[in-house]
Amino acid sequence: MGDVVGAHSRRRAREWREPGSPQPSGAPVLAAALLALIAVIESAVRSALTGVSVQRAVVLCVVAVATTLPLAFVAQAPAAVAAVAAAVVSLALFHTLTVAALVAQLVVLYRLGRWAGPQTMTQALAAVMPFVFVVLAFARPVPSGSEAGALTLLLACFAPAAAFAGIAGRERAEAQRINLARQAAAGDVLAYTARGERARIARELHDVVAHHISMISVQAETARLTTPGMPAAGAQRLAAIGDTARSALTEMRRLLGVLREDAQADAPDLRPQPGLEQLNELLDQARDASAAAARLILSGPAVRLDPGVELAAYRIVQEALTNARRHAPGAAVDVELRYSHTALSVRVRDNGPGPAARATAGGHGLTGMRERAAAVGGELRTGPAAGGGFLVEATLPARAEVPT
Repeated sequence: MGDVVGAHSRRRAREWREPGSPQPSGAPVLAAALLALIAVIESAVRSALTGVSVQRAVVLCVVAVATTLPLAFVAQAPAAVAAVAAAVVSLALFHTLTVAALVAQLVVLYRLGRWAGPQTMTQALAAVMPFVFVVLAFARPVPSGSEAGALTLLLACFAPAAAFAGIAGRERAEAQRINLARQAAAGDVLAYTARGERARIARELHDVVAHHISMISVQAETARLTTPGMPAAGAQRLAAIGDTARSALTEMRRLLGVLREDAQADAPDLRPQPGLEQLNELLDQARDASAAAARLILSGPAVRLDPGVELAAYRIVQEALTNARRHAPGAAVDVELRYSHTALSVRVRDNGPGPAARATAGGHGLTGMRERAAAVGGELRTGPAAGGGFLVEATLPARAEVPT
């Protein structure tokens, strides 16, 4: 459990240290561009209404962009520092701040608290930076009756709340992560206990019960053959006892075989659990098994996800391919992975018969896929595909290594 949490913390640390780390999606860039545009328009309108010089108006527009555009790189600590510094400069030197910049500051501080890694520096930034606006409000460098003064007071009130809301969300996700790890550990303990109990029962049956049954068979046969003057009925009964003992011994051996097979099947597998990196091998196996076309389509920047999410996605694809091979032999299959900032969409589509054939065929494959998706907090939908065929679509949380 500690290794899992430690690996997640190290990944988060790399996100903060690497200034060029890509964003999981384009949403922050679009939001930053929109807020920057609004801030420039707002600053230009204010400058026109107040009659400031063209040079000052241009400077105010540049400052407005500086207070909003760093939102595009909000997962990096330097960008968060730059956004807050630009807002402080705008208030302290130019006595102005746009409403769009105020919104950007709150978002930046929330994400700073949410994405801060385990290093002392990033945690200190998340906790201390919001109070810069509190100090600025009490220092009153901006006229208290002005619009900028009101915005300064709003930032002083809401900036700490936004940052600590992000910190609380991060701590809640961390607690959820530890709880999931504990549940997994408890499940492993139960599995090991059950496996050990099966092995003990198999040993007892083999060493004690099977031995005694074989002795009953031998003694009954010996008594029938060595007792002089035994009536025919007695010999027949002893023969029946021997036959019954041998039949029981045969059934006992069969039961021992089942128990040993279960113990071997439940033996710990030291190989890594499969993930999305193994999908190409899975598709190669599907092509070899059915001689049908199978494609893997990727949309969005691929990132390494939580092992539980990757395993669920892999098993869903595996079961969907098996389902297609069983109910639509020879049908072409497309496997598509769509990465976004909040979710991983897994779509498996074949061009075979529709849902009616699956509904009449029975089985537990679709139920198992739904259970796997629900186990990691996702959902699964099945039904007819556009243009014919069958579609399995799972939406799983795009947790990077662990829930965030």
